[in-house]
Amino acid sequence: MKTLILFSTRDGQTREIASYLASELKEQGVYADVVNLNRANEIAWQDYERVVIGASIRYGHFHPALYRFVKKHLDVLNTLPGAFYSVNLVARKAEKRTPQTNSYTRKFLLNSPWQPDLCAVFAGALRYPRYRWYDRFMIRLIMKMTGGETDTHKEVVYTDWGQVASFAREVAQLTSDSRVK
Repeated sequence: MKTLILFSTRDGQTREIASYLASELKEQGVYADVVNLNRANEIAWQDYERVVIGASIRYGHFHPALYRFVKKHLDVLNTLPGAFYSVNLVARKAEKRTPQTNSYTRKFLLNSPWQPDLCAVFAGALRYPRYRWYDRFMIRLIMKMTGGETDTHKEVVYTDWGQVASFAREVAQLTSDSRVK
């Protein structure tokens, strides 16, 4: 049995985190498939003993595909041990890096019919040179207002890979028997 890691990404950092999670799980003898949530049509759920979903924030919102996926697969998501992680630039600040202190993640958990057994919040990456002009302008404005990096020639990865590795260890321990009821 394997772990299914699904991700929804805007600029690729959530995919990188999903791949890193898979490699960390493999080191613990847990094999995982990493699948883009936006391309996950038919899933052989019977092949998996747990599921992890990761999603990024852009302009204060998760991609609508996340909500559609959860709604479509709610019954099976509620039967499998599950974990969720959010990726956003607000989490570059340590005090905004928990499900309780990150407003986007907290709001998702309050409104989602799926309640994962584990949840984490990871800081994303700022990749100005890769953005379209509008996104570069808007993200720079947001970063200026929040005291972040504003040099549009820079790329900054804020992800704490040690935090991701720790989450992977928690995911590896997640079983049907350990689920919170």
